[in-house]
Amino acid sequence: MNKTILLTSLFVVFMLNVSEAGSITGKVVYQGEAPKFREIKMEADPICLSQHAGPVLPQTLVLGEGNTMANVFVHVTSGLPQKTYEAPKEPVVLDQKGCMYDPHMIGVIVGRPLKILNPDGTLHNVHGTPKVNEEFNLAMPKFRTEMSKTFSKPEFMFSIKCDVHPWMVAWISVMDNPYFSVTKQDGLFEIKDLPAGKYEIEAWHEKLGPQKVVVELNEGETKTVNFTFSRPKEEAK
Repeated sequence: MNKTILLTSLFVVFMLNVSEAGSITGKVVYQGEAPKFREIKMEADPICLSQHAGPVLPQTLVLGEGNTMANVFVHVTSGLPQKTYEAPKEPVVLDQKGCMYDPHMIGVIVGRPLKILNPDGTLHNVHGTPKVNEEFNLAMPKFRTEMSKTFSKPEFMFSIKCDVHPWMVAWISVMDNPYFSVTKQDGLFEIKDLPAGKYEIEAWHEKLGPQKVVVELNEGETKTVNFTFSRPKEEAK
């Protein structure tokens, strides 16, 4: 057989056996009147107070233009193939600048380092509250500007807080796969590189709870799924 024909045939066979990955994208919005939050009082630590020019509000509900929602964790809860996913070596960074956690919500794969920064020049106490992984409570004096933490088991959503500054809280989910996304203030999310299949997708908010939807994804397809949250009726004004 001609060498060129043979190579072409092998390439066609290879391409037929490689599935083209798909994606699920969407937007998360808040419906209704947003609750009013009290300003965080930082006077107890002048260093914290000095780093903010204006009022600082809790990160419980952060909205963008058109009531798009930040800090919603969107992930695949079922339908994924059973396999082990390699953890990236570069760390996920959790900053404490201005005595506020940034980002407020993060996801990290089992075995991927979480780098925690303290640029504030004041004492922070990083207190993680997992139940499956080991709880940790680590002091970060002003001279300790960086530390690292790695989790060995998947665990969905636990808080990290600062016992010195009680308004500080972040949420972290330790995942066994990379199929998740956290919305920013534009409310957008994207879960990429999904093989064809039927998936359950969950959007989770720390106060408004979870919402789920089933999505059937064809090979190479991109589907859009939107989520709308609102205040529970018993809490509405």
